[in-house]
Amino acid sequence: MLEDGRRQIVGLILPGDVCDAHNYVLRRTDHGIHALTRMRVAEVTRERLEPALDHSTRLCRAFWWMELVGAAIQREWTLNLGQRSAFERIAHFLCETFVRLEALGMTQGDSCDFPIVQNDLADITGLTSVHVNRTLQDLRRAGLISLGSRRLTIPDLPRLKDVALFTPEYLHLGQEGSQFDANS
Repeated sequence: MLEDGRRQIVGLILPGDVCDAHNYVLRRTDHGIHALTRMRVAEVTRERLEPALDHSTRLCRAFWWMELVGAAIQREWTLNLGQRSAFERIAHFLCETFVRLEALGMTQGDSCDFPIVQNDLADITGLTSVHVNRTLQDLRRAGLISLGSRRLTIPDLPRLKDVALFTPEYLHLGQEGSQFDANS
């Protein structure tokens, strides 16, 4: 957030995500966090986390994996801002969000709850809210999305992925346990 009120949203935390695990090392955030929906938070103190990490290689690897996936998502968001068109940016964000929610079992068929408003989309994609509005209209006209009443519907996800240049490999979904020894 800049002093004049402008902001850039640089991440989206979904249910079950660990938020700011790096603060275990840094002790202090250099950014703000804003909730778009009701949420439940569990704070794990340094005094509780440190002994657990000292005694569990598996837990250390899980945190390491989580930070690497977070960095991969951040790289993709940077690519969005620097190289994708407005249409691709918004379509990509919608694909990413839907796929992540789907992995959590938080979609219903081709729909999901979507509390993100146009101003938020503008701050995520680096566009003006007017440009976001026009682009959402283009996505609707193309039959790629339906958005309203805080609900997103994607009638043809493979088609939206194609126009968004979206490949979900960077999310590393379903891979978190494959390299971990269950006995560690």
